[in-house]
Amino acid sequence: MHAVLPPTCLACRKPAGASGGLCSQCWQSAGFIERPYCERLGTPFSYDSGGPLISPAAFADPPAFDRARSAMRFSDVARDLVHLLKYGDRLDLVKPFATWMMRAGGEILHEADAFVPVPLHWTRLFQRRFNQSAELSRAISARTKVPVIDDALTRVRATPPQVGLAREERAKNVHGAFAVEKAMRAKVKGKRIVLVDDVLTTGATANACARILRRAGAARVDVLTLARVVDPA
Repeated sequence: MHAVLPPTCLACRKPAGASGGLCSQCWQSAGFIERPYCERLGTPFSYDSGGPLISPAAFADPPAFDRARSAMRFSDVARDLVHLLKYGDRLDLVKPFATWMMRAGGEILHEADAFVPVPLHWTRLFQRRFNQSAELSRAISARTKVPVIDDALTRVRATPPQVGLAREERAKNVHGAFAVEKAMRAKVKGKRIVLVDDVLTTGATANACARILRRAGAARVDVLTLARVVDPA
């Protein structure tokens, strides 16, 4: 089959070594995150000083979640891939994305009781037709056998897109946007939750969701994303 239809890169559509992967140039440009990185925020360090590492940012402004892990930096390649999924209806990308995310988040997945995708407001879901975070959650769940609680979090307020907003503006934008309905609290209470999203930028959305899940009784909230912005403005 490959003699007729050779595998192409998921990002640039140039020839690739295997189906469902990236060409060598995009792979090098993608910026996959490896250790050493901050054990709380998942942000990579340029050197390894030995032992568990916590970044100054995590000390200065501790997140509401316990740990964050991401497969790659939010490079040009990652941006293009995320946009293909969200706005290009490229659901074929979900499986390879899930593979990369599982590799990045092995330790938190091993301890997880349930996945909770970051929800879309119903108006946004109607426009887009699917929630990329829920699709990623289900793909990872199918391989790890960890269940998805896709109705645990509700987006109770439609918010403008976060793109272009500064850190403080992002936090204000999502304040009060999420809730755990009373009927859903029993599903969350005492559980070690992995919150799943496509991109972690300043952490505003992840923090807002983590706080609500904590108030509902979650024992732990970790975050797993495909990409993360390493130096948010």
